[in-house]
Amino acid sequence: MRSVADRIRHSLLFEIFGVLLVIPYGYLLFDLGPKEMGVIGVVSALIATLWNYAFNLGFDKVMLRRRGHTRKTIRLRVLHALLFEGGLVVVLLPLMAFYLGISLMQALVMDIAFVVFYLVYAFIYNWLYDTVFPIAPPLAPAVELD
Repeated sequence: MRSVADRIRHSLLFEIFGVLLVIPYGYLLFDLGPKEMGVIGVVSALIATLWNYAFNLGFDKVMLRRRGHTRKTIRLRVLHALLFEGGLVVVLLPLMAFYLGISLMQALVMDIAFVVFYLVYAFIYNWLYDTVFPIAPPLAPAVELD
């Protein structure tokens, strides 16, 4: 499994690159001012960073318990991304609607655009991250000599 420091690096890099990508595109797509888009991007990133850490830790623990390792297949990566983004929608949707003074339906449309972006981004980012920072194989258990 990944160390705490590695998980923190993973989460921070994910959100930094995500904000750098999403703010200018969100500004163009939704015609919101840079301030509004910046606040949405940064607050969403802060919430997502905490969720990212907790979700990935829990997901890896479940994988380790069920499979004995944390290597992800394509299918598991898709499930991982869908579950991660679904959790964020539950939290971010009402916050976006409240901050922007829009209906939940309008916020849902906006959030769907973010979800689509982040689903693709999360899949690519996590694959690249696992390639650049592979998980070290577990150490073999110590053998006792009598």
